[in-house]
Amino acid sequence: MPEQSFLQIDKLDTGYGGSQILFGVDIVIPKQGAVAILGRNGAGKTTLMKTIMGELEVRGGGLRFDGIDIARMPTEKRVRLGLGYVPQEHSVFARLSVRDNLAIGALTNRDDGAIDRVLQIFPKLGARLDQAAGTLSGGERKMLAVARALLPNPRLLLLDEPTEGVWIGVIDEIIDRLRQLAQQIAIVIVEQHLDLALGVASHAYVLDRGRVALSGESNAVRHDPELLRCLAP
Repeated sequence: MPEQSFLQIDKLDTGYGGSQILFGVDIVIPKQGAVAILGRNGAGKTTLMKTIMGELEVRGGGLRFDGIDIARMPTEKRVRLGLGYVPQEHSVFARLSVRDNLAIGALTNRDDGAIDRVLQIFPKLGARLDQAAGTLSGGERKMLAVARALLPNPRLLLLDEPTEGVWIGVIDEIIDRLRQLAQQIAIVIVEQHLDLALGVASHAYVLDRGRVALSGESNAVRHDPELLRCLAP
């Protein structure tokens, strides 16, 4: 189990309408480094991310961030506490320029150099500042989404499928940036690419039908025979 608990999820229950999706989920996220959330489609990974951000209500269990109970806290307050989120879809304003997308992300940041720093992390965006975000490649849109999420200076960044729809030649660049970020802040990454996720994260949790079926250090999870069963279609 990760040390220095930053986000503590205890026996979490949640779902949509009359359907329960997560059942008694226990997860610990440390103050620094990356944790991977794995599982087949429908296992509850995105539901977990939305619940952490307050988009879905907690039906049971606890949710604490840096010692503060956030289970009933509105999303905007969670953001002010230091949570950032890059959803799987619709993560940029397609009709706005790259420059304007970044400006929106920086609205709560009084540091004039904040945008320049995220452009140092993702230099390709610097050459696309006046281009509409919707015309970027899949990889560039993902870079923009992460860059924008970094501008409010989150202490914990949630990433849902950060390489989905991204050309293989760009995936390595995104992963390198995530490794760099994991040395500075806490990251939770939901990712279908097993080797990629376990290559970035030091610890992993595997969801199966809304429950934690397997957890541990990434290398141990990678070689656990139970992993294939949990990920099989």
